[in-house]
Amino acid sequence: ASIGNFFRRSLRRSGRRGKEEAPAAENPLRVPQGKAGERSSLLYSAGQFFFEYLVVVSLKKMSDGRYEPKITYQFPKRENLLKGQKEEEERLLQAIPLFCFPDGNNWAPVTEFTSETFSFVLTNVDGSRKIGYCRRLLPSGRGVRLPEVFCIISCLGCFGLFSKILDEVEKRRQISMAVIYPFMQGLRESPFPAPGKTVTIKSFIPESGTELIELTRPVDAHLEHVEFQALLQQLSPQLILHIFASAVLERRLIFLAQELSVLSQCIHAVAALLYPFTWAHTYIPVVPECLLDTVCCPTPFMVGIQMRHLERVLDQPMEEALIVDLCEGKILRAVGDEEEILPIKLQNEMLTSLNRHNNNNNIHTPEQVNTLVSEAFVHFFVRTVGHYASHIKWSKSGPGAFQERAFCKAIASRSNRKFVKKFVKTNMFSLFIEEAEKSRIPQEGNG
Repeated sequence: ASIGNFFRRSLRRSGRRGKEEAPAAENPLRVPQGKAGERSSLLYSAGQFFFEYLVVVSLKKMSDGRYEPKITYQFPKRENLLKGQKEEEERLLQAIPLFCFPDGNNWAPVTEFTSETFSFVLTNVDGSRKIGYCRRLLPSGRGVRLPEVFCIISCLGCFGLFSKILDEVEKRRQISMAVIYPFMQGLRESPFPAPGKTVTIKSFIPESGTELIELTRPVDAHLEHVEFQALLQQLSPQLILHIFASAVLERRLIFLAQELSVLSQCIHAVAALLYPFTWAHTYIPVVPECLLDTVCCPTPFMVGIQMRHLERVLDQPMEEALIVDLCEGKILRAVGDEEEILPIKLQNEMLTSLNRHNNNNNIHTPEQVNTLVSEAFVHFFVRTVGHYASHIKWSKSGPGAFQERAFCKAIASRSNRKFVKKFVKTNMFSLFIEEAEKSRIPQEGNG
């Protein structure tokens, strides 16, 4: 019960934006973050560790015959922590096993198991987030055995890069656990690279000798935890727009899929469609079985649930929510007005853009798809609220004041204005404007 209460407290975002989610300064919406390129220094201070922990979560047989996930290995071991830090760490380490095996306790030893990669997000009370990058695999050996999860906990959002690190961890696990330690130590001592840059790590493997492993960050920092291709493979462009419309108005969204990898990839992608705004509410890409009553929350949430829990989810006394079946690519439950939320002209433009990218999936690389899809949605925000900066009234000193009425009145299109009047009431727009009022951009100021 206590761990459940901790989650319900900590998984709800506070109003304050987490540091790792400060938007990039170079986007065309003039995101209020001061100088261009400042985001990387805000996000990743020089010499910041790649990760906080690597933990191994194994299934341990209990007296009643069920299996329970437990941490069986932790690197590095933390010592000399202050009391508050120790309590926070204990809560974190209690939480991790539930998210590594969100499927519950129904496990049995097997001889074959396909490795899977997924991620989860833990939100602290102060709004900062930690990401768990997981690789579930079957240890090498003979006969029946249980899968285990290697989980890297980091404050840094970069799925592709951590997926490559997990490839290296899995390769070493097939040799010996002892070979993982020096690799992770080398990684921990390496500085996290800037966007577009590469870091090279030397690693010795018995029989193979010393290997050089290159880890490169994408140029677009805000797209490095995203695979829009996964979303386009599961859902039609029309449905993606319905989901985007619901997310923009901060409604309740539930995604269902069999595979943890599909759930986490698709939910991260939906959250990224909101850029340069940030989802500021409960956000659980993979909900552990013991937290399924999250869907009863009266506040906005974006959650991913395994398909086998569908009946339990539908039986919950929940308020209006959009329920998306990622396996069948359809919406199971909707509010009913999803087609009318976005201005029709802009909706058609985005639809044309998404259809074009969808048809070219085999031609474009995942990075190109990410850029093209993101541009379509950023363009939507530029067209609807891109004029916000000229409606911040600046005093000679101190913060600016956003003139909401004049801002809405300045929109010529009636359908755009109708949408914006709803959008300005959201938490994500308020947070964005709060940042803008504090971040005077010299060339936009009045003196």
